[in-house]
Amino acid sequence: MSKIPPRRRKKKKTLRIRLGKILFDLVLLFLTVTVVPVLIYGVTDPSTTALMWIRWAENDQSDRYPRALKHWVPLERISPHLLKAVIAGEDQKFFQHNGFDWQAIESAIKINLTTDRTIGASTISMQTSRNAFLWQGRNFLRKGLETYFTVLIENLWSKKRILEVYLNIIEWGKGVYGCEAASRYYFNRSARDLSPVEAAWLAAVLPNPRAWSIRHPQKHVEQRQARILSVMNKTSLPRLG
Repeated sequence: MSKIPPRRRKKKKTLRIRLGKILFDLVLLFLTVTVVPVLIYGVTDPSTTALMWIRWAENDQSDRYPRALKHWVPLERISPHLLKAVIAGEDQKFFQHNGFDWQAIESAIKINLTTDRTIGASTISMQTSRNAFLWQGRNFLRKGLETYFTVLIENLWSKKRILEVYLNIIEWGKGVYGCEAASRYYFNRSARDLSPVEAAWLAAVLPNPRAWSIRHPQKHVEQRQARILSVMNKTSLPRLG
């Protein structure tokens, strides 16, 4: 049996060390560019999002599509009716889960595989991750990163912070971002003054705000708004101190 010359063994060892160092540096870089923004946004309000820039670019850099969030409001100044509405419509287990509603995910997978319908099971935490840090789409890379960022914000932010960021960055129509801008655009009033009916209308279009209308609601939007109103009447909010 031939032995590997000492010089070759040394070269292989040196190569493994170099590859290990490169891998370590890449992991460290990835953690830096992902964890640091999450930590910053945990205490500082985002001034813009990746989605806003994407929409701006998609629409030929139109001034109708802002690139900065102009109407940030703390959770205490948002109508509790709107908090109940988005939880009723988007994520009824928001305060119980750790970022993922596994029962809803399992149900969505079964429906998508066995019927012609395509439904999602994104929680408020998942939507916050996607809208704050990523792009839209259904490819595996984006879904994997969305899962990663969801784990980060669930562990580094409070539920109150997740809900506040969500309500202030979510897309509510073409060029409309955040609950304050949406409240003024659709109802000519502040988000703190929304009625239960108005809050339910805002929540009703969230699954597809660029196609579903509040001002000229489609039949399925009317039905969804009615269901949300019904659930809101049975929904209570925990203390968000």
